[in-house]
Amino acid sequence: MFERPSPAAAPRVWEVGALCRAIADALEARFNPVAVRGEITGFSRASSGHCYFSVKDANGQLRCAMFRRAASLLDFSPRDGELVEVRGRLSVYEARGDLQFIVESMQRAGQGALFEQFLRLKAQLETEGLFDSARKRPLPLQPRGIGLVTSTGAAALHDVVTALRRRVPHIPVVLVPAQVQGAAAPASLVAALSKLYMLAQAGQAPGADLTKNPPIEVILLVRGGGSIEDLWAFNDEQLARTIVQSPVPLISGVGHETDFTIVDFCADLRAPTPTAAAELVAQPRDVWLGALGLLARRISDGVQRQLDTRHQRLDQAAARLGRPSGLVAREQMQLARLAQRMRHGVLLKLQRLAQSQKALEADFPQKMQRRLVQQAERLDRAALRLELLDPRLVLQRGYALLTDTEGRAVTSVRQAQPGDALRATLADGVVDVTVAQPRLL
Repeated sequence: MFERPSPAAAPRVWEVGALCRAIADALEARFNPVAVRGEITGFSRASSGHCYFSVKDANGQLRCAMFRRAASLLDFSPRDGELVEVRGRLSVYEARGDLQFIVESMQRAGQGALFEQFLRLKAQLETEGLFDSARKRPLPLQPRGIGLVTSTGAAALHDVVTALRRRVPHIPVVLVPAQVQGAAAPASLVAALSKLYMLAQAGQAPGADLTKNPPIEVILLVRGGGSIEDLWAFNDEQLARTIVQSPVPLISGVGHETDFTIVDFCADLRAPTPTAAAELVAQPRDVWLGALGLLARRISDGVQRQLDTRHQRLDQAAARLGRPSGLVAREQMQLARLAQRMRHGVLLKLQRLAQSQKALEADFPQKMQRRLVQQAERLDRAALRLELLDPRLVLQRGYALLTDTEGRAVTSVRQAQPGDALRATLADGVVDVTVAQPRLL
């Protein structure tokens, strides 16, 4: 026990640690063991297994620590807002000079007032269908713009912005700040969301000027962790009804993984943390560049296969040509049509690809266009070579094509007998002739 100095005597000078130990000894002797009833707030479990939280009522709050051995004996998972009865001993945490209650056992004593209010509102809104999975929308694969509602002074803002800059620096982000804690927070959050809704709808309107109204296609509502009181603004009924009116998918990233609020049930998707919410709408840029590169290779390979096939057909047609006919002209026309269709198809694919991925690899269409022009030139050169094989060009130099009455080509004197009727095809017509006397050279 403390020694009470006489009023006239000078007070004893204590070492800080010694005074903390003396106070702890006094508490041990005066109160322990002790039982306390109150609501849990700020509950957390460390990686060591120790639990830290406070118990409170309308008139006070007491910090508590429950070490791993005692926590392992719990038959339920404590959560903020629950009314519990804890037993243990009062102590002083000398490193900070804080009064704390070392909890040796805990049992439920009923629901806390805030938690009961949370459950009542949850049941009401669930009955009205605000939580139905059928009304929840899938997230856009790659949004053109992201809306963000949080406090400008919150760590959650830094976490979200860092994740978005790292993964999708090309996507614009529109921040509408709001209070995320306190009595005025629900109205502030509703006002911020309503402003984002108007911006999103304006960006979706036909003929909208996207330089003034970014095309917001998803909204993030985020806040860091805290006690049930810290997060209570996100259990507001008006905020819940505002969330389900969002014109675009909305992701909630409120608190830590173990924290749940009414907002989480109303949102299209709940993320366990603010950073996770950002990552859900931010596929890394490298993933899209890799997919674009793969698509480019597939298009290039497809074009090359088509060109190779056409060249092979040209070679086969040239090998089959034995006499003048309309085959060359028909093949040339067919090749021209196919080349035109091929150019048009590839250009159309490139235009669509450029429109959907215009922020990525801006020089890709030009590369493919140059490749297409090169392949088209190869095709034109092959067609020219085929045209040079036309026998009519040979006939124009004074030669004649000699055939029998059945149209078979006569290429040797051994195929002709005296008196045989033959036909000589010249550059500008035909001459019927009769064999007089064939002679070998």
